[in-house]
Amino acid sequence: MNTRTILGTTVSAAILLGLAPAMASAETKLKWAHVYEASEPYHTCAVAANDLLMEATEGRYGIEVFPASSLGKEVDINEGLGFGTVDIIYTGQLFAGLSYGPIAIGGAPFMFRDWDHWDKFRNSDLFGELAQGYTDATGHHITAMTYYGARHVTSNKPIQSPADMDGLKIRVPNAPLYMMFPEATGANPAPIAFAEVYLALQQGTVDAQENPLPTIQAKKFYEVQSDINLTGHITDALLTIVGGPAWDSMDEADQQALSDVTKETAVCATDAILKAESELADWFRGEGVNVNEVDRGPFIEAVKAMHNGEMASWDQETYDRLQSIE
Repeated sequence: MNTRTILGTTVSAAILLGLAPAMASAETKLKWAHVYEASEPYHTCAVAANDLLMEATEGRYGIEVFPASSLGKEVDINEGLGFGTVDIIYTGQLFAGLSYGPIAIGGAPFMFRDWDHWDKFRNSDLFGELAQGYTDATGHHITAMTYYGARHVTSNKPIQSPADMDGLKIRVPNAPLYMMFPEATGANPAPIAFAEVYLALQQGTVDAQENPLPTIQAKKFYEVQSDINLTGHITDALLTIVGGPAWDSMDEADQQALSDVTKETAVCATDAILKAESELADWFRGEGVNVNEVDRGPFIEAVKAMHNGEMASWDQETYDRLQSIE
């Protein structure tokens, strides 16, 4: 156990006993909001960031994390950054794209060849320029990007080809570009808030939904869907965004400390998601769920025709630069 872990354990024990030292309370607590479950690594890693930030800022700043849409749906928390009702959020690139279109390119279906292509993109000059464009447009700051996982379709029947998607009513997040994959394959996208998806599946309001394996497990979608179809249609990520009001209230050293801590948090959650993805297909099979291998080629061809069409919020140059990353 390293010193940081010992310190965190000691502080936690002291809080439980009502004997917490002064450093257990930061002068300013930053509110970090997201829509994911408290059991998921996005949340647990963000909770651990409190101690890291307090240490790095000598107690000037800490973090309080609000999971499971407790401070609002994803659109709400994005808006909250400007109002100062939240200070930090996790959000999908397609939601950030509502404020600055080009940043959404990383969340579009079949935009990446594989995880390695995505990993190089997040460390590229191109991503840095897109993040700066987002800041220029909004005043908010993208400080890190966390791997969210490969998104797969769940349903109550096998999905082996685009033809199997025809007429399927599939829940998607409430951002326009999430409709690209369903529309390319003949399905009917139904935007529904994340917190309402389980009930919509259970009641048959929608036939299907799409999310990474760790999310399917955490949100228990497998309880109300018989099949997981490994379409891997989006190599998805969460942006960590610090709101302009919070960022501007900090001095440069504390801004850097917060940025560094969110990057550590992104590594923590990314590693956990990669590990879970490698194990969960077998876990779901053990639960009696049909996990179906899919020939992704026909799906890729269907979607690529839309990459630079009317739904694209980026220009051809940005697309070509992303595709040329090796």
